[in-house]
Amino acid sequence: MSPPLPNPVEVSAHCEYSQQERALLLHVAHESIVAALENHKIALDPPSDHLSQKRGVFASLYIEGELRGCVGFLQAVDSVYRAVAEAARAAAFEDTRFNPVMLEEARHLQIELSILSSMRAIAAEDVDVGRHGLLISMHGRRGLLLPQVAIEHNWDRVTFLEHTCRKAGLPHDAWQKGAKIEAFTAEVFGEKSGHCS
Repeated sequence: MSPPLPNPVEVSAHCEYSQQERALLLHVAHESIVAALENHKIALDPPSDHLSQKRGVFASLYIEGELRGCVGFLQAVDSVYRAVAEAARAAAFEDTRFNPVMLEEARHLQIELSILSSMRAIAAEDVDVGRHGLLISMHGRRGLLLPQVAIEHNWDRVTFLEHTCRKAGLPHDAWQKGAKIEAFTAEVFGEKSGHCS
């Protein structure tokens, strides 16, 4: 029997997705993890045109407030509905910072989803902390931080840029020395207000 649809907690101010759509996306995220553990398939046909749109997605998993996995897709290569299922499954089993999620843990997971806009080049001075997520790339390295990370850590714009460079394995000032800076926005919602870094 499927668990009841989760009740999403509001994290972001901009709401492209309705409460019902958010609940459906959180539900398919949970279902994809349980289905993988129980070795069965679930239907991943998007239930609406809106959820059929291609979007980049990150899924963050938590247990008792502690990060348990975070994986996502920058590029919009599949419907948001399928991307959420794949990102949740990958966060549960492929985040190399953690052991794979076990069935008993899966029942206690809280999930946060970040649905990404498209990437666009941005000047460092135009980065809006709390609104923009960042992707910084240089010499084949790239690092990404979601918009909520800067808020969680109370970073200013420069600190956010520096930490994104570090995430890429670049010097902290690479953003001042020719690194490509791209920004995106994200609609963030979930069952808790923790954040992926």
